[in-house]
Amino acid sequence: MIQTQNAPLLYMDGVSVSFDGFKAIDNLSLVVEPGEMRAIIGPNGAGKTTMMDIITGKTRPDKGEVFFEGSTDLTQLDEADIARIGIGRKFQKPTVFESQSVFDNLVLALEGERSVFAALFHSLDEEQRKRIEEILETIRLTSRRDVLAADLSHGQKQWLEIGMLLAQDPKLLLVDEPVAGMTDAETIETARLLREIAKTRSVIVVEHDMSFIRDLNVKVTCLAEGSVLSEGSLAHVSSDEKVISSYLGR
Repeated sequence: MIQTQNAPLLYMDGVSVSFDGFKAIDNLSLVVEPGEMRAIIGPNGAGKTTMMDIITGKTRPDKGEVFFEGSTDLTQLDEADIARIGIGRKFQKPTVFESQSVFDNLVLALEGERSVFAALFHSLDEEQRKRIEEILETIRLTSRRDVLAADLSHGQKQWLEIGMLLAQDPKLLLVDEPVAGMTDAETIETARLLREIAKTRSVIVVEHDMSFIRDLNVKVTCLAEGSVLSEGSLAHVSSDEKVISSYLGR
């Protein structure tokens, strides 16, 4: 793909990958623009996780193109390189440092490649401190900054992990089932949180909770059997007969 001023942030075209003869991704094409939040839905086994594995370098496609910012071929980079160029991923199960405070978790994320010891005993400069304060406010944890991560609710741990990714300043954030196990109030607040984040970066959200997807109010892509089944507003996708029979109708 040629670098152009108006290139999409993420460009996937004709992507396929098989595992032991099973086609997990089948001629998948997806375009995500700078500053766009996209919701990905679909039944189990639709290829949602494999798609994210391909974007983050965990899985190599058998064929197809995957470009970031127009000219960066993601199929030629490893996971660490892809993280460094600005793609962050949050898995379904939160992975935070439970024995450290909320604030220190963000320090560790901000410092990146430093060792845990070096990061925690390194003096933050004014700009770093300001950055952490901004993230705490964004993830609704300012009042919990000194609490151990282990003492947070499940939803708050999810928010903290999102904050740890924000500390790395990604251009594209992949979020896998962020509201699974959350209370109704946390689910509503998470939609608000992600909408705020999407003002400054692109976000791809994989989720099954349709009321949460409705609250996001973004373009929806429904996957089935490794390819795009339907795409558009939630109203459009959820009224598509193919989506109803393969996913929503079950």
